[in-house]
Amino acid sequence: MNGQAQGSRFTRWHIEPQREEEQEAWLITYLDMLTLLLVMLVIMLALAGKGEGQQREPAMLEATPGDQLVTLQPSVSPMASIVPLPVPAADTPQDDTSEAKPDLALGDDIEVIVNDGSISFRISSEILFGSGRAELEDAGLDVIDRLVPTLAAGGHRIIVEGHTDNLPIQTERFPSNWELSASRASSVVRYLQLAGIESTRLSATGYADTRPLAGNGDERGRASNRRVELIMQTAPDKP
Repeated sequence: MNGQAQGSRFTRWHIEPQREEEQEAWLITYLDMLTLLLVMLVIMLALAGKGEGQQREPAMLEATPGDQLVTLQPSVSPMASIVPLPVPAADTPQDDTSEAKPDLALGDDIEVIVNDGSISFRISSEILFGSGRAELEDAGLDVIDRLVPTLAAGGHRIIVEGHTDNLPIQTERFPSNWELSASRASSVVRYLQLAGIESTRLSATGYADTRPLAGNGDERGRASNRRVELIMQTAPDKP
């Protein structure tokens, strides 16, 4: 009996110590929850920062002056602007009545006339030839040399026209202005051929005094009429 009473009292007041694993289980769960909360907070901050950057970028691009030809998108890296080159004046059709102007690139002694389907390069005969002659002078060769690269650049037909004033000429070689104008045009064609332009693209025509630019009543008008025109046909030949 005495032994049973002692055992009962021991059982009543004796408390088994809890296992170490059971004491730390709640702490591990708590730490896991804190870790998840921190991860979610970091992700939310990252998303918020990315969205703010996307909203600010278009505003900054809009506020910064730049090339209007390029539109920058947030997802596309900026590209260098491409500025179209100006269209050459020779490609712009003008009226046949437009005033002839010297071409700065070719020199003051070459007038360029842009017509519908052709471009004319007008040179005074005073520069190209001596009086009553059809042989090209050194100064005339220099002028044509400046014009050769432009004429050789394309495959267009080139018509060389010779023009004179109304003063008659009567020599053994040139019985009239017809022969003089045609011979001067032929001299220019031969030189263009020697400069490398295909002969199939070239032709020579003499008009004498039948197509004057000004009146022949004074020396100034006659000087304007004595000329050579190189006409480059830009329009395709009609079948």
